[in-house]
Amino acid sequence: MDELNLLRQAQRQHQQNQHHLVVRGLGEEIDLEIGPGDDDPSFSSSAAALVGVDPAADDHKSLLITCSQPQPTADGQPQPTPPQVEEHEGLLRLPGHTKKKKKVVKKWREEWADTYKWAYVAVHDNTSRIFCTVCKEYGRKHRRNPYGNEGSRNMQMSALEEHNNSLLHKEALRLQTASKEDAQLLEIERPVYVKALSKTAASILESILKRDPHEAEFIQSIQEVVHSLEPVLMKNSQHVQILERLLEPERCFIFRVPWVDDRGETHVNRGFRVQFSQALGPCRGGLRFHPSMTLSVAKFLAFEQTLKNALSQYKLGGAAGGSDFDPKGKSESEIMRFCQSFMDELYRYLGPDQDFPAEDVGVGPREMGYLFGQYRRLSGHFQGNFTGPKIFWSGSSFRTEATGYGLVFFVRVVLADMNKELKGLRCVISGSGKIAMHVLEKLLSCEAIPVTVSDSKGYLLDVEGFDYIKYSVLRNIKAQQKSLKEYLKSYPNAKYIDDAKPWSEKCDVAFPCATQNEIDQAEALAIINSGCRVAVGELELNPEFSLMQWSVEDFENKIQDAVKQTYDRSIKAAQDYGILKENPESLVHGANICAFLNIAQAMTDQGCV
Repeated sequence: MDELNLLRQAQRQHQQNQHHLVVRGLGEEIDLEIGPGDDDPSFSSSAAALVGVDPAADDHKSLLITCSQPQPTADGQPQPTPPQVEEHEGLLRLPGHTKKKKKVVKKWREEWADTYKWAYVAVHDNTSRIFCTVCKEYGRKHRRNPYGNEGSRNMQMSALEEHNNSLLHKEALRLQTASKEDAQLLEIERPVYVKALSKTAASILESILKRDPHEAEFIQSIQEVVHSLEPVLMKNSQHVQILERLLEPERCFIFRVPWVDDRGETHVNRGFRVQFSQALGPCRGGLRFHPSMTLSVAKFLAFEQTLKNALSQYKLGGAAGGSDFDPKGKSESEIMRFCQSFMDELYRYLGPDQDFPAEDVGVGPREMGYLFGQYRRLSGHFQGNFTGPKIFWSGSSFRTEATGYGLVFFVRVVLADMNKELKGLRCVISGSGKIAMHVLEKLLSCEAIPVTVSDSKGYLLDVEGFDYIKYSVLRNIKAQQKSLKEYLKSYPNAKYIDDAKPWSEKCDVAFPCATQNEIDQAEALAIINSGCRVAVGELELNPEFSLMQWSVEDFENKIQDAVKQTYDRSIKAAQDYGILKENPESLVHGANICAFLNIAQAMTDQGCV
């Protein structure tokens, strides 16, 4: 039995060796098994002369040892086979010794070489594993493998071979790529803070980053607000716990929205509604239908709406929502069917004392009409809890004008503090939706000179400025859902600049009215270099303005009073916490501080709920 002793010795030597990951040449044959006796060169060389194993044979269940033909006895008869050894086609089978694993031989392929660029070997649970450098996982953490057992090289390499199909790895790879390739871009688009955060503020932000690391829009809004609230948190430690509670939405709804197009084909979109805070009253916030809509965007909009509503003298909470449905290119019937399906799920969370939606991107009077009709049908009663222009149940036709007009009135207040007025100032506007168009309209009544509007493809520039006739042309173009390039047919001296924004155009006042994050650092510098004195974004006014019947004059007077009060409260809150009026961030910080203190007082009065 010397052969068996040599075999056992070779096995013991194999067990003492460590598994190593070897870079192979393309086309080189490799053994994918890591079971004993399969991948150790020393084992193969010492046992090759002793063991005759057919790697392709599937029916060998025990170890086969080659043996010479049996020598005949003295009477010429073959020598009998010992009982412990069974003969099998010129090979001898030793009972109790089984082949460890089936050998699987494959060619080393080019994509495996790419795979191994981000793979490494490490010991886990006293076993060598092949890990992914991106997501730090191995084996069945990536996929289920039909070969071998957990931890075998066969399984690990097959897992790595199709590793790019792993959702876990794809997400990790996307984040890693973004952090490496877009680091400078991210710093420009989303500056974290002007100054270092205090330990308390940093801990709040860190907890949000750990909880929602992929919600970039929501995290950005929190960064800005936490930066503004640093002096508040340092002055009163109770506000730290209140802010931590506030930053978690009261409730978030995500739901399926199935609908059928005009061809009878079924589609599915995703719906969102985030009721961020009801501490001050029932929620109010917009609905947005746009392909970019996500839970992160919904939380971002709801958080910002909560703060904006808290600045109002009317007590309301904040909410936002919508869907990744794109109304562009859809027929009236398709939009109606989608809105009805959307409301089938959302209606149970709405009500005048709970939550009432308003318009946002992709949701106008048509969509609000369809949504309310389905809400009335499902709820079984008529409640005026939707806001929108020309919707008879909202009680007023002034709703949309309130936001656009209020933005212009706010600029007049700011300029008045600088001993200036809007008359004769050159203004650039981004966007061409309802808010942008009402800003343009009110600027004309203030005798300002608006020179731009924009859409998703570029911006329109009329260096002579728009007037009421040109404004009417623009409204007709938008009503027909045509491109702003149509304007050039009526006014060939104007220009349409493709794939650009209007912020490099010379101006005195800039009105960003398109969407969030439309101005990055480079564009902000361009605005300053263009001579701009004031840049203000969309100002949200309370829906109470829509629920009261006022004359046009009274309506505008009410808006101007509300705007002036908001401006004064923001400046005072900033000064109370040591932020001087001359500071260019005083309005932003003051508004955030004032809004937070109003919410914090309500949350304190109501207890930990």
